[in-house]
Amino acid sequence: MSKVVITGGSGLLGPWVIREFLEKGYEVVNADVKKPEVQLCPTIITDLNDLGQVYGALEGADAFVHTAAIPVAYSHPNEVTFRNNVMANYNILEAAGNLEIKKGVISSSESSYGMVFSRKNLLPKYVPVDEDHPQLPEDSYGLSKIVNEKNAEMIHNRTGMSVISLRLGNIITPEMYKRFPDFIHDPEQRKTILWSYIDARDAATAFRLAIETDNLGAVELNIAADDTSMDIMSKELMAAAFPEVNDFRGELSGYETLLSNKKAKKLLNWQPIHEWRDNIQL
Repeated sequence: MSKVVITGGSGLLGPWVIREFLEKGYEVVNADVKKPEVQLCPTIITDLNDLGQVYGALEGADAFVHTAAIPVAYSHPNEVTFRNNVMANYNILEAAGNLEIKKGVISSSESSYGMVFSRKNLLPKYVPVDEDHPQLPEDSYGLSKIVNEKNAEMIHNRTGMSVISLRLGNIITPEMYKRFPDFIHDPEQRKTILWSYIDARDAATAFRLAIETDNLGAVELNIAADDTSMDIMSKELMAAAFPEVNDFRGELSGYETLLSNKKAKKLLNWQPIHEWRDNIQL
């Protein structure tokens, strides 16, 4: 049995990641600053900004999954968001590398492309946005994700550790689907995230597959559902919200995601299976 330490297991996504690993027979430990509402596995109260505590939390682990972070821009002073997200990520990677842990996954974000929290109405250069799209954030949250991805590359170069950065779309837990009828017919809502979403259960599967897949090195992968979160066809969404963008790098004939997940499917043999239409009545 392999031991996996999951940071942020008391948050929104973390419990779903914990469940995924437990169901597959892993020994799981949650490292978080607070106890979870439901105790799924042992929890070590850990300040991830303290490198010594991170060493203690990772002791004996075979792999780690890092989901803990301030999750959005502007919820805290910019420097607080940047410092917390970068230092926690650095400490996890530094400790894991020195402990000779061979595999890890960190949570990056679609926010790194810059559109999500842009105050200048930044447009996508093309759609679907893939991992090669320019990363042009205006905020410290998006910048922290880019720094974290470079940190993952550095640790891989130094230690050979496989570190996968998952650029997550908007995380949706099952109870959140009830909100969808409020926005699925309004192109202006959710346009800055290109109307993307990812079910927490599918995201959790991606984390597990990233740990189980060998020889990936340091790589960044978009994690999104196959469809948008809207009841409007993707080409119509683009015409309504982003008429200036006409570089379409894939067929848009239905409700296809505009945050490309092809690379993750190919490298992880991953397939999202949860769609919003299966969870609400139109």
